[in-house]
Amino acid sequence: MKNDSSGLRSLFQLDPALTYLNFGSFGACPLEIFDTYIGYERELERSPVKFITSTGPQYLEMSRKALGAYIGCNAGDVVFVANPTFAINIIARGLGLKRGDEVLSTNLEYGAMDRTWNFYGKESGFKYVQQPVDLPVTTSEKFVQDFFKGITTNTRAIFISHITSSTALILPVKEICMEAKKRGLITIVDGAHVPGHIPLDLNTLGADIYTGACHKWMMTPKGSSFLYVTKEMQEQFDPLVISWGYESDTPSSSRFLDYHQFNGTRDFSAFLTIPASIAFMQKYNWNKVSLSCRRLVKENVSRFNALLDAVSLCPVTDEWLGQMCSFQLKCKDPAELHTILFEKYNVEIPVMRHRDQIYIRYSINAFNSQDDLDILFNALSELKKKGKIS
Repeated sequence: MKNDSSGLRSLFQLDPALTYLNFGSFGACPLEIFDTYIGYERELERSPVKFITSTGPQYLEMSRKALGAYIGCNAGDVVFVANPTFAINIIARGLGLKRGDEVLSTNLEYGAMDRTWNFYGKESGFKYVQQPVDLPVTTSEKFVQDFFKGITTNTRAIFISHITSSTALILPVKEICMEAKKRGLITIVDGAHVPGHIPLDLNTLGADIYTGACHKWMMTPKGSSFLYVTKEMQEQFDPLVISWGYESDTPSSSRFLDYHQFNGTRDFSAFLTIPASIAFMQKYNWNKVSLSCRRLVKENVSRFNALLDAVSLCPVTDEWLGQMCSFQLKCKDPAELHTILFEKYNVEIPVMRHRDQIYIRYSINAFNSQDDLDILFNALSELKKKGKIS
């Protein structure tokens, strides 16, 4: 096993032989949180009807309250969804955009989100506009100024990542929301990578709509995410799946929750582990853990840039970088490179094609050490000598 001076690797269930540098894709659930999850699974199977119709909804309410307190919003303004893509399907379908309307975004967005907006745009006739972002980025002021050059008289909404996927950049979303509000535009934020990664306070951020994943940096089991919608807009959105909550025979005080919380039979145990996730992070002083991870991310940027003949995509500061960093590289086949790194070197790391660029992105969490990044560096050095990357 690699060096683990923190002792935190033992909290996770990861293969000890694996150099895991891909936390950003699907996270990894610590055993303590996973045991809570299995406890709910067992309770469900002991009395399925009672759990799904009675105790489960009570647990869901407790979990929403814990999440609301953690991300800075009213518990009644968040609903659980399987993933952020599911959430944005609800929003894109229900915004009521018409032919000629525009949604302004960037050219750095997650591919599934691009596909979602393009699909509904084709159906309804609105246009999904991706404003080019010049890389490397320099200042938040310039980013906001350049982004809003994409505004036209037809723009109705803004859609933007809080932390981008392939380029791993923290974007100045609060400033964008402030400017959009001045212009009377709806703001929709993809915060898939944010909860548990960087501080989030929806009450002060100013976004009208926000979605985030809990199964990434909050470390809950997979399929646990949320959709926040400001109260003024909640009744605008129909459920993606029509089920018993639609025009309910026994409506609650919130049509938003009725419409979106219950989509038929499903195991919602993953949602219920959010209080355990928050308790886990408090128990192990995750703010300190995160600070150490961010330091490790930044300390290794220059040598990977030198190895890959790349330049930093942003200033190497906490303003732009969290616990992930991406680097441009040149290779013929990113899928093949990923396979070689995994099968030959036992390194799990994403190698992603985004438009005409290829990026490799390392993610650092509690169980990672300098040893892990040394293993990656040595593997890439060897592959460069063999001509697999240039």
